[in-house]
Amino acid sequence: MASCIAYNATILTEHSTASASGTPTLASLILPKIDHSSPQKLTYTHNQNFIHYVSSSPSEHPTTPSAGGLTYLVIAPSSCGRRLPFNYLLGLQTRFLAAFPPATTDFAALPPYGAAAFNSALKTLMHESSTARPADDALGNASAEIDDVRGIMTQNIERVLERGERIDLLVDKTDRLGGSAREFRIRSRGLRRKMWWKNVKLMVLLVFVIVFLVYLFVGFACGLPGESC
Repeated sequence: MASCIAYNATILTEHSTASASGTPTLASLILPKIDHSSPQKLTYTHNQNFIHYVSSSPSEHPTTPSAGGLTYLVIAPSSCGRRLPFNYLLGLQTRFLAAFPPATTDFAALPPYGAAAFNSALKTLMHESSTARPADDALGNASAEIDDVRGIMTQNIERVLERGERIDLLVDKTDRLGGSAREFRIRSRGLRRKMWWKNVKLMVLLVFVIVFLVYLFVGFACGLPGESC
């Protein structure tokens, strides 16, 4: 299990368990793809892990817009489902904003791991969440699952990354095609000039030959130059 809090793509605080080797790298892949134009509550899947996050937007914090760039993220086994991780994230959001009030904190100015003082609280909250047992409330569980279906979109991280790679490849090919088209136009203009001059030279040579032939015919018909026909 791993968790972090970030401002846009800058991780401010994070903690991971010993069994979560390699999972923080997933966070660095997801964070740049998060859109803060509106609040989000989403889940990505990767192998046997779910990557859950809650992201804020400036519309939620009109007087403190830097808080609108915060993302609360947790990577947990798929066996944990969605309800418990999102309950954890909401509790994490509440504790973090209490420790770093938006009114007095410019999150945009914080450097990477600029909120490392929250690491111990993050570790404690992760431990509490992992050892908690859900209440035996069938109606509450069903309601929570319905909310999850309504509010959480599940995507596969490999497809997202593959789509990004394909887009980058398409942009690269488009740029190369554009360069080839410009080069083709330049070569076409040069070739047209060369063909035009070649045609002009042929026409001049043809006119010269016709004039010379007319001169010869007239000369044979009228005799040598100076003699009358």
